[in-house]
Order: sequence, then structure tokens, then C-alpha cells
Amino acid sequence: MSTSLIVVDDFLGAQDAWRLREAGLRMTYPPQKGAFPGRNSQERLLLPQLDQAVSRLAGEPLRAIDPPESHGKFRITLADDVGTGRVHIDQGAWWSGILYLSRPEDCRGGTEFYRHIETGTEQAPMTQEGIEAMGYRTGAELHDAIIGRDSNDMSRWELTMRVPMRFNRLVLLRPWFWHTAGEAFGDSLDNGRFVYLMFFAPAR
Repeated sequence: MSTSLIVVDDFLGAQDAWRLREAGLRMTYPPQKGAFPGRNSQERLLLPQLDQAVSRLAGEPLRAIDPPESHGKFRITLADDVGTGRVHIDQGAWWSGILYLSRPEDCRGGTEFYRHIETGTEQAPMTQEGIEAMGYRTGAELHDAIIGRDSNDMSRWELTMRVPMRFNRLVLLRPWFWHTAGEAFGDSLDNGRFVYLMFFAPAR
């Protein structure tokens, strides 16, 4: 038995959540050309005791991934932002976390999960045996064939679930599930899709 998805409402105290949002709004968001729409903050803000809190929720010892990449950064995505990809997996992580920080009146969409229609899968295989069972030699070959080809073609995916956006809601998910950020909105930092990102590895 394994846990694949954890949703925690009111993850931070109300005042702490608003303070975190305000801190994020003061950060720098340089233009980025990446796979996904939106911009990450240039700066990183590490929450005290975050590893311990998420470890308790997940029921296993966790630590931030190393190198940290986007862990501890904020992300803003506006309605007119575009990227080269949509459905994806988060390679290199054991758990991924998204803390929603958009204002309650702006929240819409959420985090979406998909089934890949051609293969009938809802996640990437976790083992070499699983990769070969799908007809591929390596994980990279599988990723190129599915994500590289189909990430932006929504006719190749079936929506299985959406975790709705709500201010101060934490979504912890297994990063090997096919997923995407969902709807982007707004035209400014104040009213856009605003999240705080987390990525964890086993603490060993």
C-alpha cells in the first residue's frame, strides 16, 4: 500500500500564509523560456521546519532535493503565458509539493492529473522492468516518446482528476504521475496563478 496524493487545507496559519504571499510578491521574476508557462522567482525562501512538517504528512523522512532547483521558489503564471509543454512528470523528486497562494477571489483551476490514452497509463514506470514492459529501453527514451511528443497535445490525454485551487492549500503528489498545473489566469502578480514550490527526496 502506498500514498500517492495528500491534500492539506490551511497548511500554514492564516497570518503566516498571507505573509508568505507578500514575501513572494516582493521577489524578482525574470523572463524565462522554459517548458512550462510562467516565471519562477529568482530568490529562494526556505520555510522553517518544512522538511519535518512534510515528513510527518507523508509518513516518511524527507529532505529538500539536492541540488534544490525550484524548491523553495515562488511561481507566477498569467493568462497569456505560454510554454513548450503541459503534461509532465517531475524527474529527480520523490514527492512534489505545491502551496497555492493566489487570493481566494482569484482561485480557479488547480493541479490536474491525466491518463495517457495510447498507453493507458496514469504514471511513468518506476523500474527498468516497467520501462521495458512498455517497449522502451531507457527512461529517457520513454520520456521522449510520451512527454516529448505528447505533452502539448491534449487529444492524447484523458483528465482523471483535478485538485481545485484554494488559498493556503498544500498539494503533495508523487511526481511520476502524469500531471500539469492546469488553468493560468490574471494579468499581474496580484491576480495571477501564484504558488510556492517544493520538491523532496528521501532523507537517508
